[in-house]
Amino acid sequence: LENMSNLKGVNVEEENIRVYNDSIYFSSVIGYIGKVNEEKLKELQEANPDYTINDSVGRSGIEEYMESTLKGTKGSRTMFVDNVGHIMEVSKESASVAGNDVYLTIDRELQIGIYHIIEQQLAGILVSKIVNQDEPNTENTNSTNRLIPVKDAYFQLINNNILNMDRFSRDSASDVEKNIYAKFLDYKERTINNVYAELTGDGNIKMSELSKELNAFMYYIYTKLSSEDVGIIIKANIDENADYFLKWKADDISMKDFIYTGIAGNWIDVTKLDANAKYSDAASVYNSLVNYTIELLKEDREFYKLMYKYMIKQNVLSGNELCLALYEQGVLAPDELQRQNLSTGDPNYAYLFLIDKIRNIELTPAQLALDPCTAGVVITDSNTGEVKALVSYPGYDNNRLANVMDVEYYNSLDKDQSFPMYNNATQAQKAPGSTFKPISAVAGLEEKVISPTELIKCTGRYDVTSPPIKCWIFPGYHGDLDMIGAIQNSCNYYFTEIGHRLSTTENNEYSTSLGLERIAKYATLFGLNHKSGVELIESEPVISNELPEQSAIGQGTHLFTNVQLARYISAVANRGNVFELSLLDNVKDRDGNIITEFTPKISSHIDIDNSTWDYVQLGMRQVVKDGSAKKVFRDLDVEIAGKTGTTQETKSRANHAFFVSFAPYSNPEITLTVNIPFGYSSSNAALIAKNTYKLYFGYTDINSIINSKATPVIDVNVGD
Repeated sequence: LENMSNLKGVNVEEENIRVYNDSIYFSSVIGYIGKVNEEKLKELQEANPDYTINDSVGRSGIEEYMESTLKGTKGSRTMFVDNVGHIMEVSKESASVAGNDVYLTIDRELQIGIYHIIEQQLAGILVSKIVNQDEPNTENTNSTNRLIPVKDAYFQLINNNILNMDRFSRDSASDVEKNIYAKFLDYKERTINNVYAELTGDGNIKMSELSKELNAFMYYIYTKLSSEDVGIIIKANIDENADYFLKWKADDISMKDFIYTGIAGNWIDVTKLDANAKYSDAASVYNSLVNYTIELLKEDREFYKLMYKYMIKQNVLSGNELCLALYEQGVLAPDELQRQNLSTGDPNYAYLFLIDKIRNIELTPAQLALDPCTAGVVITDSNTGEVKALVSYPGYDNNRLANVMDVEYYNSLDKDQSFPMYNNATQAQKAPGSTFKPISAVAGLEEKVISPTELIKCTGRYDVTSPPIKCWIFPGYHGDLDMIGAIQNSCNYYFTEIGHRLSTTENNEYSTSLGLERIAKYATLFGLNHKSGVELIESEPVISNELPEQSAIGQGTHLFTNVQLARYISAVANRGNVFELSLLDNVKDRDGNIITEFTPKISSHIDIDNSTWDYVQLGMRQVVKDGSAKKVFRDLDVEIAGKTGTTQETKSRANHAFFVSFAPYSNPEITLTVNIPFGYSSSNAALIAKNTYKLYFGYTDINSIINSKATPVIDVNVGD
């Protein structure tokens, strides 16, 4: 400004940028701002024509939801300038007006502390599950007992881009990186030759007869050729009931024969191969497809990763080399002693090294993206519906997306297998499992199909249904249980019987639709038929529409998010008020004057007998006091009432873990819910809840939590 007279054509302008404090902890709530796109601009201009294509607007989270409140008003200036742009006269000017400030109900220390509590718990689970074995699981391994081969963890260093593959081939690469790349080039050449040989062979070798490695490569080729960006295999034209496809699914056909069937069946798009080629027969089409595929694989980064996977499995590439590369690429802080120890090539040291880095949170669960690597925690004020914490792990740095977007960082988030931009508290939908049983208890009592003191004898297997439904304790059994005992022990037999009775008419006739109607009625009473109310993107809840007995134990087709379970448990805690949960506290102008105060609305009230509330709440208290969660909470002075939940999505991965709760039991103040996708056991979710309660009620502080290492898992078998 002092030298404007000498700087012709140069002007100085101020620019405002958004900066987010504690970004990683709040990104899932606050979101970020960025340049408006044309579609959003049209929408905004309908309400406010002052928006222009150069404006920055809220792109997600509260930034997006409260955009019109945060925006403010633009200023303007009319002026005369000379021929080099110097201002000669300002004829008209209006000052810009800052937007209003939005205050949230979120407690900052709770939010930050819970994020670390989650990370430490997930790290503890990984430490307990990663083993120095190649094949620790069998077909009969229970989903709660699955182990993680350490080679899977080594592979994730490359698969989730912790290590940069491109750096291995650079001229500036270290000796360690160059050695890794040399091994890769050798393996790549052998792999391409083997794939070509298999595709051009006689076609008599079925997929089931191939090595695991070559079988995986063949399936990758099918996936790649049928992907949207390649589109040579047209999936829509495949008859999935045809013999050839059934054989493909059963590994009972060769890749060559399968593709030849596709050529004849018109689900191979030959126009994608060579627009100038003229094919005389199926053989020429097939040969062209093989050549196309081979060239595709040579430059395919995802295929590179698959090759690295089998290099690691076959000990072509060692964990020691990959761990050393973590130092070479600056992922880990320098440590010469550990580098030397890794350089010895001792595979057991590499395993212990990796476990130590996870235990110390130097390598995070989010980076490794193994099961589990995500979780969500929601805390609400049971009596107001205000959200005190809404934590999704992992988070991201919204500073790098705001203002001028860091495109490379955005792309890395988009490819990250731990999905940091996905809100695990509001979007992750899972079957609620046993956390749904309190609703079934209410339904059973209110519909008078059971009394709270009636004893039902659990034999371990409910044979009334076909197939029978096993209690979690099977081949054991609970014996005689009343309502409180059934909630305390999370007895599947008892609640399956409730589901069956809800499906039985007064004339003793069985009606699936009646049972589902009654279950849906009470799920709806607790607000599970619509979104929670929080001002964030949220998945629509799904109330089960099949299998009333399974639905009564939280299975069937139920799908709910953590925040939806939080709203339902808040209604249990306050005995009937179903809130539209909210993150908003108030809006103030730039001078600090309150313009708007937000109070969560009560969308409905559950009008049921007080005795029903008594029995359900006492049952939940017994879960923590004398039930399966007793060992988790035994050294916490606060009286907690809660319900565990474990659900299986697939036998090949760990179970989902849930814990829903409120405290203090005698005078509920807060509701706390936890979900850990693929979290093995609900004891892990309960332990996150316990450590969160310790923070909330002052038994620990934020600094102690931040400076802690991985949380050891509790050796307790939670039955639910």
